[in-house]
Amino acid sequence: MEFFRRIAARATPEVLRQVLVVPALPRYCDVIDTLVAEDGPDAGTVYCLWGEFRVNRECINGGVRFTLPDCPNGLAWTLTTGHPPNPDDVVLHLTINRREHEPDFVESLEAFADAWTLPDPD
Repeated sequence: MEFFRRIAARATPEVLRQVLVVPALPRYCDVIDTLVAEDGPDAGTVYCLWGEFRVNRECINGGVRFTLPDCPNGLAWTLTTGHPPNPDDVVLHLTINRREHEPDFVESLEAFADAWTLPDPD
C-alpha cells in the first residue's frame, strides 16, 4: 500500500536533508513521540503510535528516505521536493509491503501521513 501527502512547506532537497535527521523526527511528526536512542543523524530508535522501532535514514534524490527495518510491514517513507509535476511541493510518500491491511492499521497509516509538519526556511 502507498500513501501520498503534500506537506505545507517550501524547502530545497538540501534543507530536507539538513533538518530531517533521526533525532529530530519527534519535532516534525506528532505521532513519533520519543527518541529512545540516537546513533547519529542517520539511525536510532523511536517510540511511535505502533510502538518502539529502529529507524534508518538515507539521503536520496530530492530529499530523504526513512525505513523501519524491523517493522513486519516494511514501513518506509520519503520526503522529497524538486520533482515534477510540482517541483516546489514537499511530498511525503509512505509505503508498506502489503496490498491490503486491516482497516484500523490503514487508519493509523493515514494518521502518520497526516501528522507531518516542516518549518519554512524563510
